[in-house]
Amino acid sequence: MSATPDNHTDSIPVPRTPAAIDPAGMRVIWLLLIAAFVAILNETTMAIAIPELNKSLGIPPELGQWLTSAFMLAMAVVIPTTGFLLQRFTTRQVFLAAIGSFVLGTAICLVAPGFVMLLVGRVVQAAGTGVMMPLLMTTMMNVVPAHSRGRMMGRVGLVISLAPALGPTLSGVVLDSLGWRWIFGIILPIAVIAMLLGAKWMTNLGETRQAPIDVLSIVLSALAFGGIVFGLSQLGAHGAPVGGIPPAVVIAVGVAFLALFVWRQLVLQRVEDALLDLRVFRSRNYVVAVVIMAIVALSMFGTFTLLPLYLQDVAGLDPTQAGLVLLPGSVLMGLLGPIMGRIYDARGPKTLLLPGTILISGAMLVYSTVGTHTPMLFLMFVQIAMSVGLAASFTPLFTASLGSLDRSLYSHGSAVLNTLQQVAGAAGTAVLISIYSSYLHAGEAAGLSTADAGEPGTHAAFLVAGCIAIVPIVLALFIKKPEEEPAAH
Repeated sequence: MSATPDNHTDSIPVPRTPAAIDPAGMRVIWLLLIAAFVAILNETTMAIAIPELNKSLGIPPELGQWLTSAFMLAMAVVIPTTGFLLQRFTTRQVFLAAIGSFVLGTAICLVAPGFVMLLVGRVVQAAGTGVMMPLLMTTMMNVVPAHSRGRMMGRVGLVISLAPALGPTLSGVVLDSLGWRWIFGIILPIAVIAMLLGAKWMTNLGETRQAPIDVLSIVLSALAFGGIVFGLSQLGAHGAPVGGIPPAVVIAVGVAFLALFVWRQLVLQRVEDALLDLRVFRSRNYVVAVVIMAIVALSMFGTFTLLPLYLQDVAGLDPTQAGLVLLPGSVLMGLLGPIMGRIYDARGPKTLLLPGTILISGAMLVYSTVGTHTPMLFLMFVQIAMSVGLAASFTPLFTASLGSLDRSLYSHGSAVLNTLQQVAGAAGTAVLISIYSSYLHAGEAAGLSTADAGEPGTHAAFLVAGCIAIVPIVLALFIKKPEEEPAAH
């Protein structure tokens, strides 16, 4: 559905929406929020744990970061299938399969004897996590009236921001007192409870349709995104690249498979059998929002992976202190969620996006100046500024992008949005860690300590992230709020 001119300078037409939230639909949303909380808690605890895992397992940073990159990459492979899965299978079937996969992966991580099995468990976890957020977003778009979506998305932000607030601090305390396995030991029972609640209370929403899944599309998707992110991760790796293949070649092969994947979807969508319907890109508003989200994700995920390394290896903080640096910003981000939702409903996206993207880029540029003796309190305030920027950006981006689409494309729009977000996040993590590792290894080879060798790498990586994050500031000027049409009965 394309954006069309009208009498409103900041509005575009959207399809009819329900007049009120159905109680059964609201119950499904809250069940999905519980599952999202568990998944995000799992992801945020790992950010602090990576440096400790590097030491415990005896692996270098560029290998340890794959516990995060492989997780995001696996989600990027799974998420493109969700547009199809949410139409082919019932809400209950998709939810139970997703939470079951997450429980299994968490159990594997808990008993993993080494890095390889731990990585396998992370990938299995990601298979479930990748389905959860598109399922939540698609369900919300289908059951929440257009005039209430900002406020509801704000409430979602309040709930799911509790996980980033608790995750790093919980991880730091557990690492200092119990060991890294207990991170998964704490998450596992919460995930099991979510699965049991879903088995009892989850209901089906919407209608399903019979259609074959295109295996070739899945293969092309995995080769495309896998090749690109793996190639990026090798750009700054210490020593010879894995398999002896130059990273540029791996990236080029990934791009070629991506072109084949796009071509395959364009062919299949003519008969309504596409794994990922690319007609969502006919909406200019959606395209701009997706580009902003991808760039913010590239900088944000890369920064959130690099920041714990800096805090522990360069600044010399222990895991608990590193978690405390991230805690206030995450709490504030959650508390601001409902406020940002109300501002969006009343004023539109630009009022939030412009200051939000400026804060994100500014915080990363400030991080590019920190060193071995930067005060912990200063780092905490910088992280608070970034968290406020993220709170002001996510609500308008999610709501305005999906609200610009035809109702039949909600599931595919959510799949595309989450796919690009995860791929960009994996790429950002790979690039920034590669930059950091390159400086770190060169400094250590020259006889410097880990802290002194890692400081210039921190500067360079954060500077790259900050410069990239400037682009969304300009693009934010082009985001419009979808116009509300009369509610359907």
